[in-house]
Amino acid sequence: MAKMYYAADCDMKKLDGKVVTIIGYGSQGHAHAKNLKDSGINVVVGLRPTGKSWEAAKADGFEVLPVAEAAKKGDIVMMLIPDELQAEVYAKEIEPNLKPGSALAFAHGFNVRYSYIKPPAGVDVFLAAPKGPGHTVRSQFVEGFGVPSLIAVEVNATGEAKETALAYLAGIGGARAGILETTFKEETETDLFGEQTVLCGGVVDLMRAGFEVLTEAGYSKEAAYFECVHELKLIIDLVNKFGVSGMDFSISDTAEYGQYVSGPRVVPLDTVKENMRGVLADIQDGTFAKNWVEEHKSGRPLFTKKREEIRQHAMELTGKDLREKMNWGVNNIDLV
Repeated sequence: MAKMYYAADCDMKKLDGKVVTIIGYGSQGHAHAKNLKDSGINVVVGLRPTGKSWEAAKADGFEVLPVAEAAKKGDIVMMLIPDELQAEVYAKEIEPNLKPGSALAFAHGFNVRYSYIKPPAGVDVFLAAPKGPGHTVRSQFVEGFGVPSLIAVEVNATGEAKETALAYLAGIGGARAGILETTFKEETETDLFGEQTVLCGGVVDLMRAGFEVLTEAGYSKEAAYFECVHELKLIIDLVNKFGVSGMDFSISDTAEYGQYVSGPRVVPLDTVKENMRGVLADIQDGTFAKNWVEEHKSGRPLFTKKREEIRQHAMELTGKDLREKMNWGVNNIDLV
């Protein structure tokens, strides 16, 4: 069993007198910065002066500096800009300014795992990864809870990298929920695999296919959206709290029977698993990472095309209209 850590295992004093530099102020960046600040940590935010987040971070009360200056000031430098931007920013503005004995931190292992970033000697390198989007990391913290998180140490130059990482995660609220120990390799490969095959790629394609089959058969777009998209949250909430067997207990016997006889027709496990193994192989050997970096450098033609297609899909347009009409709690979520 992998080791789990909680608040009692974390010594926040490890951050006393230290400056934590947060590079980026997007979804994860704003959440880490605000949670650490509320935990009494000295936080500096590093941004491009021309970026749209500069004024937002200043308005939230942070000292905001250009990336190079912020990196020079930090005892812990946390990289929270998008994966595809990190290597260039690191090489130009962060690596020349890292202090010996400082720590370089990540919330996703992508750039270290695929060697787009190669940290210098004498610097701790650790992973502090909440397993949830930034707005949830923040909202859970404010409510007195936390998001389950991952910890990994790639380089332990000071001999205290793990303790520093645990203190950091406690500062953003992760220790309230539980911290699971992993490695950069495991976190990166399983994270990419889960996103591509189940959480984003698999689920979105299933929702879209279901919506299209119903509407093409003459059912209303609204009914198709409710049954194939909207209700997914209700099912996943049950799974998160009680597991699949608990979800089965809560749904009707009719629905459970349909799961057993129709699920394998839609998602034949042998075929699906073989396809998944192909995706995993591309992740493991770096093919996916290479393709994504090249896609970004070439101006994102496929990415942009696919994003616009899904935005204009009838499923999305129907959902937008329905969400505006529903008195539904999830509408209060702020996607920063």
